[in-house]
Amino acid sequence: MKNFTLSLYAFHLRHNLTDAPDKVAKNASDLWDNLANLYNKSLEFPGLKDLRYNLICYNNNEYKPEQEKGRQTYWLSKGALKLGSIGTNKGFAIKATLQPFRIHDTYAADLTLSPESKDTLIDVDKLELFKPASLLPESINASLGQTLWIYGEVEKTDEECAVLAREYAIALLAGKGLELGEVHQDKLLGCLLFEYQATDPNNRDNPAKQYHILISINNTKADAKKFSEAYDWLLYLLSYRHKIHYIYQEACNCNPEARKYYSKLNESMLNFPNQISDREKRLDSFRESLEQMPPDEIQYSLCLRDLEAHYTSIATNITNYRTCLDKIGDIGEYPKYWDNFVNFHCNQWKQQIQIDIDFLSPGQQLFGQMIQTIRGIVQIDQAESDRIKAKVEKDRNRILGVLGFGFAPASLITSASILSAQSSPHIEAIEEISSFKEWLQPLKPQPGKKDLADSVVALSFGISIAVFFAGVAALIYSIKDSGRQN
Repeated sequence: MKNFTLSLYAFHLRHNLTDAPDKVAKNASDLWDNLANLYNKSLEFPGLKDLRYNLICYNNNEYKPEQEKGRQTYWLSKGALKLGSIGTNKGFAIKATLQPFRIHDTYAADLTLSPESKDTLIDVDKLELFKPASLLPESINASLGQTLWIYGEVEKTDEECAVLAREYAIALLAGKGLELGEVHQDKLLGCLLFEYQATDPNNRDNPAKQYHILISINNTKADAKKFSEAYDWLLYLLSYRHKIHYIYQEACNCNPEARKYYSKLNESMLNFPNQISDREKRLDSFRESLEQMPPDEIQYSLCLRDLEAHYTSIATNITNYRTCLDKIGDIGEYPKYWDNFVNFHCNQWKQQIQIDIDFLSPGQQLFGQMIQTIRGIVQIDQAESDRIKAKVEKDRNRILGVLGFGFAPASLITSASILSAQSSPHIEAIEEISSFKEWLQPLKPQPGKKDLADSVVALSFGISIAVFFAGVAALIYSIKDSGRQN
């Protein structure tokens, strides 16, 4: 191939929907840092070493995203950055340019390598001089994904170009042991376009680890200026393509997370009849449920919120993707399978997200109803428990009150009677009672001893007084209770 270029298009999420306006993702600067670190690996272009000093979002080599405010274009530099050139052992030098962009919430980088002379022929064996292994996902780690795009001009038939394109694609992945996936062949702006997809078996669900390869071969002397004219729209198209893949994968991650909480809710609902039937233990059981369910409800709501956000985002990016196709179509032809991607795959993914939302949405209401039901039962049981405790406390206080009301005056009277009996002459009137004479005979006062008879009489009289006053107290409490009931 002559007029050969090898371009890396990498896309990295700058901030998430949930980030505050002045905040960015924790790994927002990784794309620029990883590109700069290529200098220390195998791409020793002088400009890569000083890359951070030429980006708006850096100050003295320190990441400062707030400096992007007020920019008038999507550029993150003053223009395309010429990174210099490095020599090879094949008699030619390789130059590099970098174009850094910010597209809405996405950082985008176009790192293009090419021979200094457009007439230098680059065959498959010379591809290794461009160090393609340094441009693969494991080195760049762009969160939204990346595309490697080869362009070259040859004088070959379409069939020969198909064989050549596959050889270049295999050479890009040399040593990875990966199988090239589905292959599409069509035309873009007058040139043959071959599209390959390879997947890391250990990271099938990670967009940042997917290998997306485009190879454009100009075998008809088509006007290459059309690519320059369509550059912005092609860049946007790739950005929206990778975002659509990323968003769908994020939505797929949300679904099992939400279903985990939905399953816990379902178990609680199935166990609810057993909990409510055990009146002795259900208060403690429901209290425990009230501690666990609200946090689960919040996490469930967050999953559902994210799914709805992913649906809106994927729908927006599908619309943007269509717009790019229309703009590219105004310049020249583009592959028909790009239409199939948006009409079939993208709409299918969007529909699947909506199905997940429709399936999970009732769970949010069930969480709320379950919590309200349990809270109502807990309040009723707690009120009943408090009422019983209050009644027990009231009865205890009443008993103590009755006893106190009865024994307080009785004790005073008894004490007074006993003291009177001990200090006064023997009550002769009592002795005259025939029924007491015989009973009191053993208690006849003896010299130097207390009069026990009078003490016993006084004590008996005190007990009678205590019983009388206790009865009065009980009657008063009874009258009060009757008044409250009426």
